[in-house]
Amino acid sequence: MPFALALLMMGAQAQAQQQPQQTIPDAPAPQQSSGLGDLTKQVTPGRGTAPETQQQTTTAPPVQLPPDNFQKQAPEMAPQGQGNTLVIHVPVNYVDVPVTVRDKKGQLVAGLRWQQFRIYEDGQRQRIVTFSADAYPLSVAFVIDDTLPADIMQRVNQSLAAVTGAFTPSDSIAVVTYNSSPELITDFTGAQGARLPAALEMAKKPGREMGVPIVSGPLAEGPVINGQQVDPNLSPQRGNTGVLFVPREVHPLNDAILYAAEQLAAQPKGRRRVIYVISDGKNVRSKASYKEVVQYLLTNNISVFGTMVGDSSVWGIGYLDKMKLPLLQPENLLPRYAMATGGSVDSEFSENGIQASFARLADSVRTQYTLGYISHQPVISGKYHGIEVRIEGVSGLDINSKAGYYPTANNLQ
Repeated sequence: MPFALALLMMGAQAQAQQQPQQTIPDAPAPQQSSGLGDLTKQVTPGRGTAPETQQQTTTAPPVQLPPDNFQKQAPEMAPQGQGNTLVIHVPVNYVDVPVTVRDKKGQLVAGLRWQQFRIYEDGQRQRIVTFSADAYPLSVAFVIDDTLPADIMQRVNQSLAAVTGAFTPSDSIAVVTYNSSPELITDFTGAQGARLPAALEMAKKPGREMGVPIVSGPLAEGPVINGQQVDPNLSPQRGNTGVLFVPREVHPLNDAILYAAEQLAAQPKGRRRVIYVISDGKNVRSKASYKEVVQYLLTNNISVFGTMVGDSSVWGIGYLDKMKLPLLQPENLLPRYAMATGGSVDSEFSENGIQASFARLADSVRTQYTLGYISHQPVISGKYHGIEVRIEGVSGLDINSKAGYYPTANNLQ
C-alpha cells in the first residue's frame, strides 16, 4: 500500500510539471502626471511643472455639503484642459478670480469642487458662473532690481540660469531691470527659446557698491584712545582702510512694476498675467504711488509674485512685512503688492534658495483654481470693490486671491 501511494504521488507531480504555469498579471504601474508643455491635458491644482520641481501636494478629502439654496445652478465649466477658453458672450461686468489654496504645511491643495467655494463682493455672496482647475499659459514680466548691493546682486546673477526651467514652452517672458529707471531688456518671447537666456545674460548687472574706501584722516585708522590704536590689526600699515558708507539714492520699485504692468496689459486674454519681481522690496523716489500702481494692476488682472533678497530675506522680516506692521511698510512694498493682487512672495538669501523659489512660485501661479462671477456693479463707476473667497467643508486652509478689483471696460465680456 505505501508503495502504490508513492507511485500515485509521483504521477501527480509529473502531470503538474507538464501543465504550463499560470501567469500572474503585473500590477498596474503608477500613473505619472504629464508635463505642462501639453496644455490640452487637464492639470489639477498642485501639480508641478516637472518631477524635480514639483511641490508636495495634498488632496482635499471628500465632504458632504448641505443643500445650497443660493447657488442652485452649476457654473459653466470648459472641457478638460480647456479652462482658459471660457468666454461669457453677453455684455456684463465679468470678474475673474484666480485662487491658490494651501494647507497648514504650505502644500498646494488639489481636488476641491466648485460646490465648496464661496465668493463675496463687498460682503455680498456672488453666484459662480465659471469654474476651472486647469493650468493656464503664463505671460510673465520678470523684473530684476539692479539697486541691490553688489554681493546680493552676484547671487541673483548666478541664479538667473534657473529661470527658464521654471516655465513651459507655452509661456512667454519679458525681462525688465531697474536702477534709476526701468529698462526693457526684451519684450515677450518664448520661455524655452534662445532669446530668453541671452536677455537674462544681458540683465546681469554689478549692483551698487555700499561704500567708498577712506585712505586718510581719523576714520582711516580705526578707534584711537589717547593717541593709541585700540586694535593694531586695523591700522593702515596692515592694509586696512576705513569705509564711508554712502546711502543708496533711488529704488523706483513702483515705477518698475507699473512699467512691467503696461507691457503685460497688451497680452491677450486667456493667459495669466504675472509680474515676477526679484528685489529687496524697497521703494525710494518713485514717480508713481503705490495706490496708483495697485489700481492699474487690478484693473488689468495682473498679479505680483516675487522673491525677496538682501535685507528682506532675513528670517521673519518678510513675515512681519506681510502682517502690515506700520514701521515696516515704507521699507518693503513687495508683500503688500502680492497680497493686494493675489500673488505671493518667498524670502531667500542663498543662490540655491533663489533658484528654488522660481519653480515654487511658477508652480503656484500656474495651478490656481479659477472662479468667475458677474458683478452687478456698474463699470462706469470705477469704484473699488473688495473680494473674499471662502471654502466650505475643509478647515485650516490658506486661501490666497486678489483682495478686490476696479470695474473697467476691460472686464466687459
